[in-house]
Amino acid sequence: MDAQAATNSPLYLFEKFEVGVIHLNAERTVLAMNDFARRVLPVGEKQPFDKLVSSFHPDRSKPKVNFLLDQASSCPVANAVPMTMIINIPEQVLLIKVSRLGDQDGATTGFVLVFYDVTQVVSQEPSLADPPAANVRLNRIPMVANHKVAFVDTQDVLCLESQAHYTRVLTRDGFHFCNLSIGDLASRLDPAQFMRVHRCFIVNLHAVAELGRAGSKTHVLLQGKHREPIPVARGEVARLREALGLMARH
Repeated sequence: MDAQAATNSPLYLFEKFEVGVIHLNAERTVLAMNDFARRVLPVGEKQPFDKLVSSFHPDRSKPKVNFLLDQASSCPVANAVPMTMIINIPEQVLLIKVSRLGDQDGATTGFVLVFYDVTQVVSQEPSLADPPAANVRLNRIPMVANHKVAFVDTQDVLCLESQAHYTRVLTRDGFHFCNLSIGDLASRLDPAQFMRVHRCFIVNLHAVAELGRAGSKTHVLLQGKHREPIPVARGEVARLREALGLMARH
């Protein structure tokens, strides 16, 4: 690996980045945090000390944080594997890990929440000519499976399907799981490449193989092995036809 490739690798970036650390008690109340966490999180605005850790997360992220802590609580200290999740906050994407703390008898005494700012790993460099964006545009989508994090290039993504607070991501290799919601992803993906054709689906326009109708309903078929039709909302049909270079029907 040459020097340039090494400095661009996710491992190098994780080694280079600072780590945010938050100490919680057994009731999930914030006791302390390191200086990096104070700089990254809206501490002055939220005043999270002596409050539940979820108090400084957006409403859409609170169920995820609580789920993460629930999962960490159920792991015996001897076998504990840090629970991992991706959280989307304005202008940043954070990789969060939570581990339970226990006393000599194994009883829960608190939690340690550690986070990395992975925005540089998953985003494309903005053009100097572009105005500052409210949401950093993604060129990689972070996935979490079996307590491991992987990054899938957006060019390899065929479509994304909403799964409540999470998203199922289809690539040519199959389905993957992403902790970010479809709304989070829709706001960060390149609109020239990805289109939300339905409240539950985003498609890669480059991966659309067919546009069809069944009665009054419109759907798309994707390239590759996955041939299940993707529904298109009635209000998005004209916009989709235009994006695909077709004449809009009147």
